[in-house]
Amino acid sequence: MNEEIVEGPGTADPRPALRVGVLGSADIARRRMLPALAAEPGIEIVAVAGRAPGRADELAAAYGCASVTGYANLLAMDEVDAVYVPLPVALHADWAERALRAGKHVLAEKPLAMDPVTARRLLDLAEERGLVLLENVMFVHHGQHAAVRKLVADGTIGELRSFRADFAIPELPPEDIRYQSELGGGALLDVGLYPVRGALQMLGGGLRVVGAALYSSPGKSVETAGAALLTTPDGVFAQLTFGIGLAYRSAYELWGSRGRIRVERVFTPGGDHAPVVQVELPGSVRPVVLAPEDQVAATVRAFVEAVRSGVAGAPDAEECLEQAALLDAIRQHARTGGTPVSPEPSS
Repeated sequence: MNEEIVEGPGTADPRPALRVGVLGSADIARRRMLPALAAEPGIEIVAVAGRAPGRADELAAAYGCASVTGYANLLAMDEVDAVYVPLPVALHADWAERALRAGKHVLAEKPLAMDPVTARRLLDLAEERGLVLLENVMFVHHGQHAAVRKLVADGTIGELRSFRADFAIPELPPEDIRYQSELGGGALLDVGLYPVRGALQMLGGGLRVVGAALYSSPGKSVETAGAALLTTPDGVFAQLTFGIGLAYRSAYELWGSRGRIRVERVFTPGGDHAPVVQVELPGSVRPVVLAPEDQVAATVRAFVEAVRSGVAGAPDAEECLEQAALLDAIRQHARTGGTPVSPEPSS
């Protein structure tokens, strides 16, 4: 008689681990992603690469994996199935493309590319090669946003009329790469990406830019703050502000015909943070407290499951492309102050 084996709690996953290599030792890799990769049962960290001899030794030793000199040498390793790319913004697309051409799945820091044409090319390449390419926008994997969307869909605040999102971080050290234009620095791609993606999450596609401004602090070669006004085809507005060198803020608000929903710490909540969705209706304020979630761990799990699904490309390709197009349109509008810009992802 054949017995059916049913996996239960505590049963080891019989599927082989995804063997991951890390290109570089950026702060985001050290502080957040490597701990999350190491904690994920479906992943084995096999190598960390540094640009120069010995550069990755300490970090590799901490995770019991190989230290490799040169990113290209890591991509040549047969024992690496996938790579995580935490390099400066200007290098994301180049090394993501090299990894895909080397036959590796890719989890790349955001933004995937500095323009929508390159983003489209990379996503098409991943699909052609039968590989997964995931942009590391972590907040979209947190359940609080699905809870907010459900409240809106259920008519809790009536007809949605406006969305507002703010994301700003305090001043960075002068030598920080986010102040270096040659490395793709600037507030728009670093922090402005969050409210733009938040607008896509809450309002859907078809957004166009009707106003935008970017500001550079004295002595800085990149923009350090900005704002944008977007609209949906049916007239719902999105007001977005972002910056580097401001008091920390990470929040969004949805305003409807009969009430509002406000959430703080929406883009970078800690894993132990219990989100509070504030629902404001005439005569009442009702806080909806949600369970804590670790969005870093959720992102890593999403990457593993995408690879295991066998479906090539990016699970969120269209939103990734619209995000890239909107960021590009905001920069264009801020430079020209011209007519409304409807982003058109390259086909």
